Order: sequence, then structure tokens, then C-alpha cells
Amino acid sequence: MNKQEHLNMIKEDFLNAQKVLLAIGDETRQSILLVLMGTDCQTGLRVGEITEQTHLSRPAVSHHLKILREAGVILMRKEGTKNFYYINVRTKFELLKTLVLDIEKFMKDFY
Repeated sequence: MNKQEHLNMIKEDFLNAQKVLLAIGDETRQSILLVLMGTDCQTGLRVGEITEQTHLSRPAVSHHLKILREAGVILMRKEGTKNFYYINVRTKFELLKTLVLDIEKFMKDFY
């Protein structure tokens, strides 16, 4: 693969990972992710529980959870009227890994 082909591949990697990068790039969403990572992946937490642990307002937590869900980083499970949020173990973090590996290979091959 030549340099331009490799750069095009990295560009595609960036496009594929864009939603995940935007979702996890925010400090508030990072704190929510850390709270969720500290729980049982299958149980999850409700908005109120996340609010207590992050000291954010309920609307702020809901807003950030929506962004994380849309990016595929977290999932929601319904139990009646209750919603439980948890880390998506089959998440799109693999896209980030591919991006980093392709950049590393490019740097090794061309610099």
C-alpha cells in the first residue's frame, strides 16, 4: 500500500470513528462512562443513580446519555417504566483501535 492509499484508509477510519470520538471526547460524558464502568455491565444504572454519582443535573445526565447511546457506546435496558444504562461491551470502541493501529502502521512505514 502506498502512502496516499494508507492516508485514504486513515481518513475512512476517522469517518467511521467520528461519532464515538465526539461522544467520548467530552469530559462530562467521560465521567458518566467511568461511573457506568464501575457497575455490573448487565445491571446498569438509572439516571437518578448516575446523577448522584456525577453530581450533574438530571437533564444534563439525560442529554449526555442520549449522545452516548446514539454513538453506540452505551445501551439502555427497560424494566417496566425504569430505564437502566450500561456500557455496550460490543461497542464501537473497536473503530478507535483500528484507527490507532492504522496510524501507528503509517508512522512506522513512512516516517
